[in-house]
Amino acid sequence: MPSFIFYYASSYWDGARTSIASFWDGVGLFWHGYEITGLENLPEEGPALIVTYHGTLPLDLYYVISKGILFKKRTIHCVADKFVFKIPGWGKMCKVFGMTPGTVDDCIKTLKDGHLLIIAPGGVREALFSNPVNYETIWGNRLGFAKVVIGADVPVIPMFTENCRDAFRTPRWGRRLFRPLYEKTRLPLCPIYGGFPVKMITHLGKPLKFSLNSTPEEVKNQVETAGTFLMNVF
Repeated sequence: MPSFIFYYASSYWDGARTSIASFWDGVGLFWHGYEITGLENLPEEGPALIVTYHGTLPLDLYYVISKGILFKKRTIHCVADKFVFKIPGWGKMCKVFGMTPGTVDDCIKTLKDGHLLIIAPGGVREALFSNPVNYETIWGNRLGFAKVVIGADVPVIPMFTENCRDAFRTPRWGRRLFRPLYEKTRLPLCPIYGGFPVKMITHLGKPLKFSLNSTPEEVKNQVETAGTFLMNVF
């Protein structure tokens, strides 16, 4: 490919990424008075895995990714559920923001290439069915992200966003009715309502580093404990 074509393509996507990031940053500030603490914990260069609690709708992820682009000049890649890529109109958005349905191997490669990556181990189950009162983590026996940490040998940055379950909510009857259906079919069906202008503040914790001798279970438990600590503090 001629160099000028590559430069044009690169500039096009960089411009699109910055424009969309500015839009989401404005939405967050206007509607949620969005703030972020601990942005300095993101490395200026090199890889790191950000592990977060999954809100009902992941608006906070868009806000964090936007902050990374605008203020750290870094694109934070994101692991998203496969069904997200099937939503009409969201394919290009996913490409611009570096979203991937990522397997363990894909995630390890992304990190070894020097990128930042964010993942919510609870996924759709946590988003739709977590207790909105105590922000219960629903990670179960999921160890994929822990295997990524060990395989890529990267630090983990725990993350939590205040009120991420209050901007959008799921009714109690919906959680009770649709949870069994989800467990059988993996269809993300549950009523969601909201769009409430609640204050949202994302907290990025200090990086956690692990030995290559750590087991996936040890990594998972320590990261979950760090995330719970952020929840309890804020």
